[in-house]
Amino acid sequence: MPSPLTPRQILERLVAFPTVSRDSNLALVDWVEEFLEGAGITAHRVWNEERTKAALYAHVGPEMEGAVVLSGHTDVVPVEGQDWSSDPWTLTERDGRLYGRGTCDMKGFDALALAALALAQETGVKRPLQIALSFDEEVGCLGAPAMIDEMARCLPKGRAVIVGEPSRMQVVTGHKGGGGLICHVQGHEVHSSIMHRGVNAVMSAARLIDWANRRNAQSAASRPSEVAALFDPPWTTVHVGTIRGGTAGNITARDCRFDMGFRAVPGETVEEWAAAFEAEAQALEAEMKAIHPEAAIRIARLFGYPPLRPETEGAAEALARRLSGDNGTHVVSYGTEAGQFQAAGYSAVVCGPGDIAQAHQPDEYLEVAQFEEGWAFLQRLVADLAR
Repeated sequence: MPSPLTPRQILERLVAFPTVSRDSNLALVDWVEEFLEGAGITAHRVWNEERTKAALYAHVGPEMEGAVVLSGHTDVVPVEGQDWSSDPWTLTERDGRLYGRGTCDMKGFDALALAALALAQETGVKRPLQIALSFDEEVGCLGAPAMIDEMARCLPKGRAVIVGEPSRMQVVTGHKGGGGLICHVQGHEVHSSIMHRGVNAVMSAARLIDWANRRNAQSAASRPSEVAALFDPPWTTVHVGTIRGGTAGNITARDCRFDMGFRAVPGETVEEWAAAFEAEAQALEAEMKAIHPEAAIRIARLFGYPPLRPETEGAAEALARRLSGDNGTHVVSYGTEAGQFQAAGYSAVVCGPGDIAQAHQPDEYLEVAQFEEGWAFLQRLVADLAR
């Protein structure tokens, strides 16, 4: 049956759910299931271990391979500490812009994808259309892998994946991979006047952070590969954003903790970079233990997702270019779930409405013109699948 809601009305409903990554997304998933059921579409959930969150996927059209997959995530970043001009959980239009948390990143595309799925069901497509909505993308693309695995097992294999992250409807064929870890350096406290008998966790951590500085400098000075040269910057970056530790200015620090993140160009992996850092930490730990056996360095890997590699004659790229008319070369340094789909054997691109500069910002917005361009793109897709 026809969808009773317009894409704008769907977006209004999605924004109203405060699906910050730290919280559950089940209220939104419940609503999406009801919406799809009303359109005659059966949805399937993929739960997290605690069953507090769920991904969702669905299939419309004949039970055959070659589906186009529309991929989005349901979680958003927090609004605390941000100065908003209007309620972030209420869709508000001002000056040709749709304001609200997630409008750009990426409930705008989610709303369009849901409307497209209902349109495909109503139209009666001859080639299938699928939707994939994940959770915990904002905290490291954690929710997509299990969903992708189940889709590959339970649905006819998709031919092309369009991940609708904000790209201003340009066809993005490559992005960097990403990974993050937490490093805990444990030292041994003594008075700073006899610091040679202690192990200063802060100063030891500084040596590991300087490893990041040195590796960045080496990478920046090296000649990039042909693919890496497309990116800005054209090399894998190592970044430390937070650090805390120490007790007092006259005590060698017992503890220091810092985070480390990697953004790897295609052709390099986060795993390789994390292993190189762990080897550096292991060598430093041996020096620390030689002074005091309590000293230690503990590293916990938090997340990791692969880069999206530009494909040769990729089905997703050809389709997205034909529908959008965009023939430019575009890559981005942020990460998406497109690399995870590609690693699972799908052809994938990024193409969605909005500008990534608006993501995570106070007064986040999606231009009405971009929303309408995205809807025109997906209407053309449904018409193409119906022929």
